[in-house]
Amino acid sequence: MKEFELKYGCNPNQKPARIFMHDGRELPVEILNGRPGYINFLDAFNSWQLVKELKEATGECCATSFKHVSPTSAALGRPLGDRLKKACFVDDIEGLDESPVACAYARARGTDRMSSFGDWIALSDECDATCAKIISREVSDGIIAPAYTPEALDILRAKRKGAYNIVKVDPLYVPDPVERKQVFGVTFEQGRNDFRIDRELLKNVVTEKPLPHDAETDLIVALITLKYTQSNSVAFAEDGQAIGVGAGQQSRIHCTRLAGQKADLWHLRQHDKVLSLQFAEGVGRPEKNNIIDIYLSDESEDVIGEDVWRKYFAVRPEEFTREEKRAYLDTLTGVSLGSDAFFPFDDNIVRARKSGVSYVAEPGGSVRDDIVIDTCNKLGIAMAFTGMRLFHH
Repeated sequence: MKEFELKYGCNPNQKPARIFMHDGRELPVEILNGRPGYINFLDAFNSWQLVKELKEATGECCATSFKHVSPTSAALGRPLGDRLKKACFVDDIEGLDESPVACAYARARGTDRMSSFGDWIALSDECDATCAKIISREVSDGIIAPAYTPEALDILRAKRKGAYNIVKVDPLYVPDPVERKQVFGVTFEQGRNDFRIDRELLKNVVTEKPLPHDAETDLIVALITLKYTQSNSVAFAEDGQAIGVGAGQQSRIHCTRLAGQKADLWHLRQHDKVLSLQFAEGVGRPEKNNIIDIYLSDESEDVIGEDVWRKYFAVRPEEFTREEKRAYLDTLTGVSLGSDAFFPFDDNIVRARKSGVSYVAEPGGSVRDDIVIDTCNKLGIAMAFTGMRLFHH
């Protein structure tokens, strides 16, 4: 297939629309089901690059959940503990522990379920039936993977009344080293960002505290996630997954705050008070997620107030006070943080520490690098300067 006609572009008024190879070659993808749109393909091609690169860097199977051309999370295919399974709504999935690709997607989807509602999925490896079963019950637009088992295809093809978008990508395809796009009728041309992110990139540790091996892996996850996130962006990572992504902010401190808030919610969702919530019969997964989000906010009375709790719960939950949440978050350590550009002020480090950050990777190059390093040393944080900006637009 050399060309695929799209229903429309970014918006319904933007017609005609299509994808094709500039040099007339065959497209490196096959549409197995559905009719993906313009934004779907933007998500598909960016998300595939992320998981392909992340697997090459770590040697582990991985997955990502994308929305509007940025990842909500990316995760390696590591088994989930019982608490995390429950927090990710996959504690009832049989055979999950035996499927690394399903574990990877369960983690990626479960990180920021609010943002992942209606996501595009990318898998580094063949989609199996266990992974397809997780996808089948979530609100999702489509998936890209290098292969699918017959059973997985049957499960996915039944989704969305048979219209679910399923794309198979050629894993051996390598894009041209020069890329082009048009804005306002003007063609932009640049070299493709093929910069390699690996452990060597983290050797320039500029703080008193060193980087342990596990932290290097998490920082690689964070940095590769950022490479395909709309800038400015910051990503928090832990145990092989991005747990909070702050994308597309004009100010770096706003990136850090947004990513930190999402990481905090990911941790709080695994607290006993959340895991023990007893929902009313008939409350579905998307509704449960929204209710948990409100329960963990400063507007918790909207769901646990005297006159409303029976609508959502079988048993009225205890209040989770701001002081209790802060005390829980203050016990956290070992979180890693990556930034796609340097930190201009140390307020980013101070905010990151409130979300358990112990390890940082950023390019360096600010006139205030010495202040940022000093703050890291005072807070017991290890930091490496990568020397490479990772803007993505």
